[in-house]
Amino acid sequence: MNHFRYYNKKDVLSQTRIRRFETKLGERIQVLADPNALEQSLQQSNAGFVLLGIPEDIGVKANMGIGGADSAWLSFLQAFLNTQSNDFLEGSNILLLGHFDFSDIEQLIEKNAHDFDERLAAYRHAVNTIDDEVEQLIHIITQNKKIPIVIGGGHNNSYPCIKGAAKGFYKAGILPIAQINAINLDAHADFRPMEGRHSGNGFSYAEADGYLEKYCVVGLHENYLPQNVWMDMVNNPFIDCITHEDIFVHEKRTFLQAVGHATSFTEDTLCGIELDLDVVENTLSSASSPVGITSNQARQYVSFAASDSKAAYLHISEGAVKLSDGRTNNSTGKLISYLVSDFVKAVMIS
Repeated sequence: MNHFRYYNKKDVLSQTRIRRFETKLGERIQVLADPNALEQSLQQSNAGFVLLGIPEDIGVKANMGIGGADSAWLSFLQAFLNTQSNDFLEGSNILLLGHFDFSDIEQLIEKNAHDFDERLAAYRHAVNTIDDEVEQLIHIITQNKKIPIVIGGGHNNSYPCIKGAAKGFYKAGILPIAQINAINLDAHADFRPMEGRHSGNGFSYAEADGYLEKYCVVGLHENYLPQNVWMDMVNNPFIDCITHEDIFVHEKRTFLQAVGHATSFTEDTLCGIELDLDVVENTLSSASSPVGITSNQARQYVSFAASDSKAAYLHISEGAVKLSDGRTNNSTGKLISYLVSDFVKAVMIS
């Protein structure tokens, strides 16, 4: 993992606004005892959750999307570390590991690629490097029986999260085979053809490689569902989806009934909980939309899914505070902070 930067307590407190008579999560959250002894330090920690960031937009650009998914991590971290530590969420059960930094790869591509096609091919090749490093870290975290919370970057990182968790929990003796399920709250299926790795085909690769057994998407926008992807999904008994239109336009199910259907469909084994922020209306992402769910519904999804599933990990992707086209929204990090808090609370209660 050449691109990972571990945090120490000084790093955490530098982002925490200490206030008299109050305690913030940044004062209670754990850090790694010794980055040079990762597994031993994880084993010694009593934290149940390991939080890490992947602030990259290589996968989004490899999918011909708008860059900016690398901008949400620091905004989230500042919001999360300054959340109050109290009886609702005390913080010491979370270990803040650090973040990946793949900016050197991106700079190399931008400097040396001569045209669009060359740049696209280079980005897709680079996603393989990201896959390998992220999968390795998730594998180590889960084989030590801890739940990863992964923030930032493109939805390409669903693949190494699934693969790493499946292999890690299998090695830990928790799974009979190296295979998990996944629920995804997303406007897009991210089940595009395997044409080279990018943010639109993480679940395709995970399924084809045998690490993803069942997959259910909630909130899929019919307007942005390619026919070939739709046919691949409906012809696969291990894949299910409930569209945004069926929930909010045709009202065939309520939102929570849809989430309940997804948790029932995937209840037979450990389940990765995925949330692409482009599904939340007017939230800054590479595919922002005026149509979507509300922030409170996103919180309901995370809380319900975490409490009604055997959670393998939480992965929140595609959020941005600044896109490469100049659009900004400084509230994205705070929204992610709420979602992470909801996840930890739900898992601990369940």
